[in-house]
Amino acid sequence: MKSAKLTTVLLAEDHMIVREGLKKLLEAESDMEVVGEACNGRQAVEMTKKLRPDVVVMDIAMPLLNGLEATSQIRQSVPNTKVLILSAHSDDAYVEKVTALGASGYLIKQTSAHFLSDAIREVRKGNTFFSPSIAKRHSHHNQKSLDRLGRMKKKVTSLSSREVEVLQLIAEGEANKQIAAELGISVKTVEKHRDHLMRKLDIHDTAGLTRYAIEAGIIESSVQVTIV
Repeated sequence: MKSAKLTTVLLAEDHMIVREGLKKLLEAESDMEVVGEACNGRQAVEMTKKLRPDVVVMDIAMPLLNGLEATSQIRQSVPNTKVLILSAHSDDAYVEKVTALGASGYLIKQTSAHFLSDAIREVRKGNTFFSPSIAKRHSHHNQKSLDRLGRMKKKVTSLSSREVEVLQLIAEGEANKQIAAELGISVKTVEKHRDHLMRKLDIHDTAGLTRYAIEAGIIESSVQVTIV
């Protein structure tokens, strides 16, 4: 019978080698259990709903549904599950966004490995945990960041979850037919979502939607996209 003291963890990371490394690291901890592994954001949301882990360790840059939107959906649908971001990027904009969306902590992948288990324990208790370099900046700029983030969050959350999903796939260069197949909807429905996005955002071409997705953090600025 599983000990009630174990902290259950879901790993959401699209790179298998990284995911396997994280799993081995956490399995060495006597008080933790990895109960699931997700390779994209949508799978992370669905597995969290099903497994109800204590903590989700979430990458930001993932296919189908990015870590930002996945974090938002998890916090809304499974509020008792904490989300800990583990990303290669330490940009303040990403830290601010996920904090506002309900993430309890943010670690950069360059952080020493022992911080991960410490972070998981802290966020399960209801505390926050950031990589040392981020914590220093976050503390110094906290009020300013929250003000700036408030405006950014309002801009992004004017879109529905499905619209964010469609926007991410558009920005990643997928055609309407591909998006329809990915989301299990008709091409006509994808076209309607695209039209709604353009009207809501007052943007009238795919290049503009892609730029908006980058600026809003729906896809990372490091993602290679073609804007014509």
